[in-house]
Amino acid sequence: MEEVVRHNCGFCVAHTLHDAYAFIRSLQHRGREAAGIAAVGEGRIDVIKWAGGVDRFDVTDLHKIFPSPSYHTYMAHVRYATRGRKDSILSDAHPHTLGGQVEERGNHILIRDCEMAAVHNGQVDLSHMDDLDLSRMQSSCDTEALLYLYRRDGEHNFLRTIPGAYTMAIADYRKRDVIVLRDRTGIKPGVLGWKDGKYGVASEDIAFRKNGGDYIEDLDPGTVYYLSPEGDYSKEPLVKPDVRHCFFEWNYIADVDSNLNQVSARRVRETLGEVLAEEFQPSDADLVTYLPRCPEVAARSYAKMSNLPFEPVFYKMRGERSFQGSNAQDRKRSIDENLHLLPGLQQHLSGKTVILIDDSIVRGNNSVRATQLLIDQAGVKKVYLVSYTPPIGIIPADGIPRGCMFGVDMPPEPPDGEGYVARGRDPGQISEAMGLPVVYISLAGMDRGFERLGMDAGNLCTYCIGGKHPFNDLKQVEAVDTVAAQKQMGLPLA
Repeated sequence: MEEVVRHNCGFCVAHTLHDAYAFIRSLQHRGREAAGIAAVGEGRIDVIKWAGGVDRFDVTDLHKIFPSPSYHTYMAHVRYATRGRKDSILSDAHPHTLGGQVEERGNHILIRDCEMAAVHNGQVDLSHMDDLDLSRMQSSCDTEALLYLYRRDGEHNFLRTIPGAYTMAIADYRKRDVIVLRDRTGIKPGVLGWKDGKYGVASEDIAFRKNGGDYIEDLDPGTVYYLSPEGDYSKEPLVKPDVRHCFFEWNYIADVDSNLNQVSARRVRETLGEVLAEEFQPSDADLVTYLPRCPEVAARSYAKMSNLPFEPVFYKMRGERSFQGSNAQDRKRSIDENLHLLPGLQQHLSGKTVILIDDSIVRGNNSVRATQLLIDQAGVKKVYLVSYTPPIGIIPADGIPRGCMFGVDMPPEPPDGEGYVARGRDPGQISEAMGLPVVYISLAGMDRGFERLGMDAGNLCTYCIGGKHPFNDLKQVEAVDTVAAQKQMGLPLA
C-alpha cells in the first residue's frame, strides 16, 4: 500500500469510557493522525481531541477529565485526513461540535458544554448543501457541515436527501439518544455490537470481538439507529438501500480478522491470492513474499496455489501504515526507516527470482523501496511486483479520471507529485516506469473472487479502478416509512 493514500477513519459508540478507548485502539489501523472522544450526559456533551495515536493520551487521565457518573454514552474516533487541512490536525479532528467552550492545550483541545457533536467515517460533496449557511464553520471538514445540516433538517430528512458516503454518530443535547446513520449505499462499514448488556456501534466488528463483546449485525444502509442511555437500541429504515460497498475495505483498509457485511476480510484476501495464481504464474519464479503487512494472507494463498515456497523477507519496526503520515516527508521517513530486510537472507536470496505480492499500487514508492532492498542488499536477480487490486486512478474509456471521493484520500485529480503510476500507462509502460515487471489482477478476476464468497460484484463500489460512480444511478429517494418521516419533520399527514 502506497504512502500517497490517506485512508479514512474509524469510530465507535460505547457506554463506558474504557470501552470507547479500547474500541478505537482496536481501530487504530484506520487512522493515527488524531483521536477524540465525546462524553454524553443528560443535557451535556463534553469533548476532547488530541494529536497522534490513541495511546498518546492515558485512559486513566481521561477518567479524571470525564468522571463516569456525569456521562452515559461515549463517541470516539480515530482519523486520517481525507478532507480538511493537513496543517490543522486538531481543529479538523473529530468529534466535530457546534457550540461549547473551547480550551486549547497545545497538543489537545477540550470543548465543554457542546450543543452537538458528531463522528463520521466517509466523505460528502458539500455542493449538495449549497443552500446551507456554513459561514460559521470552524473547520474545512464535511463532518462539521453535516452537523449544521442535521441541526436544520433533522436526521430523517438528512438521510433521505444527502447522497454521500457516511456512517456517522450524532449526539444532540436536546435528545437522550445518540443517533447513528448509515447512508443508502453502505460504502463505509458499520456494525451494531453488544458488550456487558449494552448495545453500541463501531466501524468494524473487530472492535467488539477483540474487547469481550459480540457482533450483532451490520448497520442497515439507509437506516437510522437510536442508542439509548440505558444501552438499548431501536432502528428505523428510511431509505431504500442501493448497495455499493467499498471493495478497498476488504482488500486493504479493514483489519484482516474483521467481517464486513458478513464477508471475511481474511477470506477475501485469500481468495484474491488464489485468483492471482490462476491468472499469473511465471515459469522462472523461485519464491513468493509480500510487502508487510496487509498482503501476507494473499501471498500465502498465492504460494500454495502456485506450489512455490512462501518466505517472509521484510520486517517493520512499527505497525504503522506509512501513508498515514501527516505530510510527504513524514510518509517517506516512515518507509525509509520502517521497512527492512530480515537478517541473514543474502546467501539464500542471491540470484533468485522473487514474486512480491502487494495489496495495491498507487504511486509505487513502497514497492520501489522494497525492490531496491531485494536487489541491492540481497542480490535478487529479478522481482515481479504482483497486486491483487487492479490499477487505481486510471482514466477509462469514458474519459473521466478515476479516484475516490467517498472516504479514501485518492482524489481523481491528485496534488502535484502524488499522481497515479497507472494513469495514462498500459501495463508495459507501468513496468518501465517502476523499473520492474508489474502485474495486476484483472477486474474480472477480482469480481470473481468476491463472488466466490457470496458477494455480488454489482454491489461493490469500484469507481477508483474504473467502475461506475456509486451515486449516478440513484433515483429519487423514497421513504420506507413515509408517515414516520412526515411526523419527524413536522409535515402534515396525507
